[in-house]
This record gives sequence, C-alpha cells and structure tokens, in this order.
Amino acid sequence: MSPTPGTNVTLRDLILPNKILFVTGRLAEPALRRILAAITLPCAYDVVVMPISIAALMTTPWIARHFTLPADHPRHRRIPPDCDLLLLPGHCQGDLAEIEQACQVAVQKGPTDLQDLPYFFGQKRRREDYGAYTVQIIAEIQDALQLDPPALRRRADYFRANGAEVIDLGITPGSSPGSVAQAVQLLKQAGHQVSVDTLDPAIIQEADAAGVDYILSLNRSNLGLGRSLRATPVVIPDEDGDVTSLWGNAEQLWAWGRDCILDPIIQPISFGFSRSLYDLYRTRERYPEARLMMGTHHLSELTDADSTGINALLLGIAQELKLSFVLTTEVAPWARGSVRELDIARRLMHCALSIGVPPKRLEEGLLTIKESRLLRPDQVTLREMQAALTDPNFRIFVDGEQIYAFNADRFVAGRDIEAIFAQLRVDEAGHAFYLGHELTKAQLALQLGKNYQQDQPLRWGYLSVEEAQPAHERHVRLTQRRQRPTTDPDKETPE
Repeated sequence: MSPTPGTNVTLRDLILPNKILFVTGRLAEPALRRILAAITLPCAYDVVVMPISIAALMTTPWIARHFTLPADHPRHRRIPPDCDLLLLPGHCQGDLAEIEQACQVAVQKGPTDLQDLPYFFGQKRRREDYGAYTVQIIAEIQDALQLDPPALRRRADYFRANGAEVIDLGITPGSSPGSVAQAVQLLKQAGHQVSVDTLDPAIIQEADAAGVDYILSLNRSNLGLGRSLRATPVVIPDEDGDVTSLWGNAEQLWAWGRDCILDPIIQPISFGFSRSLYDLYRTRERYPEARLMMGTHHLSELTDADSTGINALLLGIAQELKLSFVLTTEVAPWARGSVRELDIARRLMHCALSIGVPPKRLEEGLLTIKESRLLRPDQVTLREMQAALTDPNFRIFVDGEQIYAFNADRFVAGRDIEAIFAQLRVDEAGHAFYLGHELTKAQLALQLGKNYQQDQPLRWGYLSVEEAQPAHERHVRLTQRRQRPTTDPDKETPE
C-alpha cells in the first residue's frame, strides 16, 4: 500500500546521504529554513531557492532545466558537489528520473507539507512485511436468494475486491429450498469461497450438495447434520444463548471426528455485549487451538456510529484472541465499507501485535474524518508569505480557527466564506469559480478540524480519491498581474 501524502512518508535510509539539497520556492523558503533549524537532520544540508513563488507548481523537467543551464545564466541553479540527494516538495509533478539523469544525483520527494518534515526524518519506516494478516473475512449478502444472478455476482465480486475471502449467502427465514444450489454454484464457478447462513436442514443439505464451503450454523436443533456434511460447519450456542451449549455442540462434533468453527455470538450493545465478549474470551481459554469466529456486524450495523472505529476495535480484539474469521455485512448506510475497513484493520492489528506496539502511526487508512497530525500555519509565516508576493493570485490557508485568503494587495481572514469572497473582489468568472471551490473545501476542513492544502483534495483515509488532473493544471490564475521590475527574471509559471 502506497503511503498517503503527508503521512507515512519517510526518508529512504538504505544509504544515508552525505548532504541533502532542499529544493523550494520563494514563498516557502523562510518557513523551510526555520523548520530545518529546529530539527536534527541525519546529515548536512543546503537549500536552493528556485525562481518561482509556489514550489508545488514546479515540474521535474522544469527543475532539471534550471540545474543544467549554463553557469552564467541568471536562472541557473547550482548543485553543491558534495550533495548526493535532492529533496523536492511532495506536490512536485513529474518523473524524478528526468532530474536524476540530467543531474546525476539521487532525487526524492519529501512530504507534501513542510510541517511534516520532522516526521519525515524521525518516523520509523514501515516494516517490509506490513500487510500480513491471519484473520479471514466472511462478507454476508443479506436476502441473497432474492437477487437475480447478475446482481448476486456483482455483490460478491464487490466484497471480494474489498478483501473478503468468503461470501456468505444470507437466507431469509422461511425461504423454500431449490434456489440455493443455483446461487452456490454461480459463485463457486466465479472462484468464490461460499457459505450459507441458515438453520434450515433442507437448505443446509441442498447447499452442501452444491459444494458450499461453510455452513452457518449448527446448534442442538440441527447438530446431527454435522455427521455427513462435506462443508465445514460453524457451531453456535443453543437458543438460550448459554456459551456452555456452544462448547457441548463443538465437543460432540469433534467426538464424531468432524472439524468445526466456534462462534459464541457477539451480542449488540444493550443486549449483553460485554457478557458476550467475556464468553468469547472464555471460549478461547478453554480451546486454545480451536478456530473461532466473531460477527462484527452486530455492532457495526446496530450502533449509531461510523463503522470505521467499531471495526478497528473489534478486529483488534479478534487479533488478540487469535480468531480465524470475522463475519460482517454492509446494509446500514453508516456501515458501508465495513469489509474494506476490516481488511485494513486486520493488517494494522497484525503488525501492531507482531512488533509489540500500539496500533498507532502504522496505517492511517482508517482515519477517514479526523487527522493523525494537525498541520497549522502561523500568522507570522502567512504575513511573511504575503510580503513576498508580487502577483494578484490568492493563497488560501486554514489554521483551525480561521480561513485566510491573501494576495500581494489584500489579506482577509474569517470563518464566513461568503464574507471572505466578497472582500476578495474578484470579477473574473474562472477565478471566482476556482476560489469558491477552494473556499468551500477550506470551510469543510475548518468545520471538521481537517488539514487543508490549496489545490489538493481533502484526505479521507481509505476513502480518499486522487484527482486525475495535476494540481498545477487545476490552479486558476488571474490574468492581471502587478508590474515587476524588468531586472527580476522570476516567473510564476514554469515555462
């Protein structure tokens, strides 16, 4: 899994560089130098300021050209002879190989935000084996027999694409036998492992004959079927819910020489959730080698809370207790994405337990609303940036309290984006639309406490969608520019 911009990005430390040359633009230079002075770097460094205000607008061909211009050219930029790594801003567009080939020096992108530099140099690298897991995901398609074959196949494929190993056919109580075999065979032909979720003996036998992999579930009411099943059964407590009945049912199957999976049944909150966790723990203590299962959907579907944190916590419990399976579904709107969340969570929790650390700073895909670190500019830096501006284009920032929009002539701060926009006095339709789009993003970031970076999409953890159009192509500039001295070779747009 590739790192999220501005989060799990770290310096390549296979060969520690002797000297790093930080490549930046005019506006970011003061902040960059302050941050570098405040942290301890693993090697020497220098800073080169390119002839552009906004460093994120640089492209790799443009950078390479400036480093390879004749030494007497006014726009030439020099690489110190003892430098063996160029570090570019994280938003820089283009192929790094273009600079490496032109300049014969290693090139790497840094974080997308300067305030992430301390983490960039100090954060541990992600383990090479990150992504391993031991818990398998069973994804239930509720009322599966009511779907036509194409819809059933699409739903199963969706669950598999998001991480599920087993597709569970949820059978509505009272369903008549006859159609389950067709559904099982359809999914088996598509390469899925399949289970059926029913206590009905006739449907169980039909599914088993059709080649189903798992049966959910057996208890005292139908336990005798376990003698002849080809599929692996999941055993549950009897109707009274007493966990000791689960133990008795499992031991009877083992006495018959049949394998099984134990599910003590996690109850929803208000219906014995704490007690069911205790029963799950006791079952693991009693049978340390048995395969156990947990139904996480009893919490994610039946709690008015986003499923992301619920799934992470329950998967942590599953990993600590060495469960073999978790079962979920995605029916409630707030539980949409549960399969993907469990897939991310199982890798996170497996890594955390393997190396003996909390599941923190290892994987940020489940941080869909809140941020792992808040990147907040200070007004001193913003005022410095404004003082260095010479063009009419507006820069937008959010510090957690206010939104700031400024150019060379105007500095506006506030929380009401309509009031801010009115003070910017922009007449050009294209730029007005652009500013409206960016101010709306900034307002959303302010409301939710998220990080905001102009021209970049807000980050939503695993729900983030990368924009196809590069940032420097999305940025809309005003056509009128302040007059600059003819001796100043700076241009805002890389040519």
